[in-house]
Amino acid sequence: MYVLALATDYDETLAEHGLVSGATFKALEDFKKTGRKLVLVTGRELPDLERVFPQHDVFDRIVAENGALLYTPGTKKKRLLAPAPPQEFVERLRSRGVSPLYVGDSIVATLVPNETIVLDEIRRLGLELEIIFNKGAVMVLPSGINKATGLAAALEELELSPHNVVAIGDAENDHAFLRAAGYGVAVANALPSVKETADRVTSGQRGEGVSELVGQLRANDAELMQSSRQFVKLGVTGSGSDVDISPSGGGILIAGNSGIGKSTLATMLTERFVEKGFQFCILDPEGDYEQLQDVAVVGDAGTPPSVREILHLLAKPSNNIAVNMLGLKTDDRPEYFAKLLPELAALRARTGRPHWLVIDEAHHLLPAARVGASFSLPKELPATILITVHPDLVSTDVLESVETVVALGPEADQVLAPFCEAVDDQAPAAVSPPSDKQVIFWKRAAGQPPQAISVDPPRQEKKRHKRKYAEGDLGDSSFYFKGAEGALNLKAQNLMIFLQIADGVDDPTWEHHRRAGDYSDWFRNKVKDKKLAKEASAIERDQSLDPKASRAAISEAVRRRYTVEA
Repeated sequence: MYVLALATDYDETLAEHGLVSGATFKALEDFKKTGRKLVLVTGRELPDLERVFPQHDVFDRIVAENGALLYTPGTKKKRLLAPAPPQEFVERLRSRGVSPLYVGDSIVATLVPNETIVLDEIRRLGLELEIIFNKGAVMVLPSGINKATGLAAALEELELSPHNVVAIGDAENDHAFLRAAGYGVAVANALPSVKETADRVTSGQRGEGVSELVGQLRANDAELMQSSRQFVKLGVTGSGSDVDISPSGGGILIAGNSGIGKSTLATMLTERFVEKGFQFCILDPEGDYEQLQDVAVVGDAGTPPSVREILHLLAKPSNNIAVNMLGLKTDDRPEYFAKLLPELAALRARTGRPHWLVIDEAHHLLPAARVGASFSLPKELPATILITVHPDLVSTDVLESVETVVALGPEADQVLAPFCEAVDDQAPAAVSPPSDKQVIFWKRAAGQPPQAISVDPPRQEKKRHKRKYAEGDLGDSSFYFKGAEGALNLKAQNLMIFLQIADGVDDPTWEHHRRAGDYSDWFRNKVKDKKLAKEASAIERDQSLDPKASRAAISEAVRRRYTVEA
C-alpha cells in the first residue's frame, strides 16, 4: 500500500452547503477501514466545524483556520500553528463596520468586498498579515500560514511523507495544498484555475467526487498517482525522452564489474531523491557512503550500527540514513541485515518510508545460499535498489522482485543473461555495450527491450573512503600471509592489521610475497589504489632494499595515504 492518507477540503469538496451526505461519510469510513489515515484541511474555525459536522472524529487530524490550528479528534488536543490576531487590528476592522467579521484563534475572516478595508488596515498598522481568498470569503492570516503548512504539521505528527498523501479541493486557498501532496485532485465543481493545478479532476461534484476518488484509491492505489512529483529521473534515451523510476514500482538491480561506477550512479540517484523529498536508507557494508551529502551515518569501523538508532532517525521523514556495517565482521553482516529488514518493512507498512532502500554489495547481504530463509523482500518494500558485481550470487527470491535492470560498463550486455537464468526468465536480445556515459536500461516488468540511456554524473565528488580500507573488514578481499611453503595463514582484513602482521612476520615470508609482487597486486586489485600499488611495485623491484628497509618503505607509503585523521 503506497497511498497512506487522504487530505480533503471541507466546504464544496467534502460537503455541499455545509453538510456531508451519508454516502460520502460511508466512503470515508471505508477508506479508514483499509488502515489509511484521513486529514481534514479547512478554512473554518473549529467550533463552527464541530457544529455542522458532528462526525468529524472520523478524521485522524483536522487542520482548521486555513492552516493555523491543528486538532486531534481522538485526544481533543489543539495545537496553535500561528499567533493570535493583533487585537488592535480586529478593533480597527470593527470600528470601520466590517461585517460579518469572524475571529478565531489566529484567523480573521470576512466576505468580499471587505478586502479593501482589510488591506488598508494591514498597511496602516504595518502588519505581517496576508489575505487569502476562498471564493467569496476573505481570510487574514500571518504571512506564510496556509493549508499547505497546516498539512505539513499534521503529517509530521502522523509520521507520514507528503509523497504518500492524496489531497482534494476546490477553491483558491487549495492551490498550495494540492501541490504540497504527492497527488492533487480537484472535484468537478472546482474553480478552473484549481483544475489546472490538480493532477486529476473527478467526474463527480463535491462529495460524489470525493467518493469517486476513494473508490479509485482503494482499487488502484499508487497506479492512480501519475504525477511528476512521484518520479525520479534516471537518465535520457537516445531520442531525448526521460527515463524515470518510482518508489511505487518494483525492485531495481544495478550491476556491473567492480570499479565501473555502480556506487557513483547510486550517489547521483540519492541526490535526486533529496531534490524530490524522498527518504532513503542505504545498507553500506563497506563504508562507501559515509561522506555522502544529506545523510546521517549510523555505525563506523569500530562501532556496529544500532537498529534502534536507525529506526529513531528514520521516524523523521526528512532524515536519510547510511547504515555503515564496517564494524561488523563480514560473516555477521547477512544475519544483521536479516534482523533489520523486518523492522524496515514494518516502518514502511506504517508510514510508507523509507521510500527507497539501497542495498550495496547485495550478494553479501542477500546471498543465494540463503534462498528460502529470511531474505525474501517483503511486498511492503518494493522500491529496493540492489547493487552488486555478482547478480547470480544474490538470493533468487530477492531477484524475482526486480522489475528493472541497470547494467554498467563495457561488459554490461553480459549482465542480463545470468540474471535471467537465475530467475528462470528468457533473456532479451543482446545490446551493444554503452559508452562511458551510458548504461543499459531494461524494464523487465513492462516487457520492453533493453536500451542504452545516458546518465548524468553526481554533483558531489565521490571521495575515496579511506577508513573502509584502513580499519574495516575487507572480507574476501583480505590479504593472507602464507609464505613460500604455505605454512602460515595470517589474515589481514584491513591495512592497519596488514602493517601489524607485516611488522612481526619472519623475513622469508615477507620476502616471498615481496618478490612475487603480492603487495602491489593486493593494493591494486583489492584496495583499488593504483597510486599505492605503483609505489609498492617500485619498492618490490628495488633489490638494494633488505627486508627491514622494504617493510619500512611500504609501511610509510600506506600510513601516508591511510592513517585516519582523528
